[in-house]
Parts: sequence; structure tokens; C-alpha cells
Amino acid sequence: MTRPTTGDVRLGVDAWLGGAPRPDDPALPGDSARPDDPVSQGPEADPESVARAILLDQLTGRARSRSELADKLRAKGVPDDVAGRLLHRFEEVGLVDDEAFARAWVESRQAGKGLARRALAQELRRKGVDDEVARDVLDEVDPDDEVEAARTLVRRKLRSVARFDHQVQVRRLSGMLARKGYPAGVAFRVVREELEAAGAEVDDLPDSLDEG
Repeated sequence: MTRPTTGDVRLGVDAWLGGAPRPDDPALPGDSARPDDPVSQGPEADPESVARAILLDQLTGRARSRSELADKLRAKGVPDDVAGRLLHRFEEVGLVDDEAFARAWVESRQAGKGLARRALAQELRRKGVDDEVARDVLDEVDPDDEVEAARTLVRRKLRSVARFDHQVQVRRLSGMLARKGYPAGVAFRVVREELEAAGAEVDDLPDSLDEG
């Protein structure tokens, strides 16, 4: 699902509010703080207006999970029933979508950090994404792409471990991949193959990490 733009946020919210955007509409994305901003009015502000302003502000920067948004509303003192009602409405118009959030998160973290599915699953759980939703999204990850990402990580790290003997190189490179969520078997195979491709004598390397 495409990440809503600022214009989408305005139109989506106003669709269920039943009106067009107004110049004095509080806390719309891109607006600076104004005296009539409901968040700045403290206890006198209508809780639903406060919650709406908070949600719009949170969604302006990046996609967020429903759990993240609920935590933010709770931290701001928004009653749970109001928060739940608004989050449900935002889901109805597509502004909150945990599956789309999870997919975008996986694509970003896999491309930027080279994380494997196990590490990505842990991150999504910390973001409050349902395990079944996370599993469905992670099932879309191509295993071949994951192995290639592991190779890229090892190649980037080879120079920094070049001064060590091969046994130490294997431990350090495999440990780096393990921290990024790669299974031990995949990590060791990729490290061994990349060391061999770099000209290392692999005959003296262990056949598994347990032998290292």
C-alpha cells in the first residue's frame, strides 16, 4: 500500500469528518503550532480533537504502527476509548495500516541495514505489529535476496578484519551476520565462500562454527 502523502492525510480525515479542509483546522500536517491548536489548550481541549491532532502530527513524518500511535496517545493522556475509536477510523480510511507499515519497514531495514528475517521479526514485534501480520510480510522476502544481502555485508567488512587470521575472521564475520538475524548455517557458508573468493585458503577453516 502506498504511504499516504500530506494531501492524502487531509482528504482521508476530512472524508470521515464530513467536511473539506479549513484554514483554521487544527494541527493539520505541515501546519505550525497555532493558538487554537487543541494540543496546546491542555485539559480544556476536546479529547477527540487532541487525539486527532496528535495522530496527524505523528503520521506526517513517517508511517507508524497502530501500537506506536496508541502508545503516543496514551502518553499524552488521551482516554483509551477515544484513542481506540479514532485509530479505528484512521484504519478505515487507510491512514493506519499495520501490514503496509510492516512491509515498508522490512524493505527499508533490509535495504539499509541488511537485516535478515529473524531480526526483522523482532523489530516488528517491538513495534507492536501482530505476529501473523509480520509473518505474512516476512514470507515475501526472497531467500536469495537475503543471502545476497549477507554477502554484501561480509564484503564490506572484509578489509577491517584482514589483519586477523582466518579463524578469527570467520568468528567475527559470522558473529556480525548473526547479530543481523542470519541463521548460523547461512552465515558460516557465506563467510567461508567470500573468504575463499577473496583468496583465503579455506582448507584450514572449520566445517562449522562449532568447530571454530
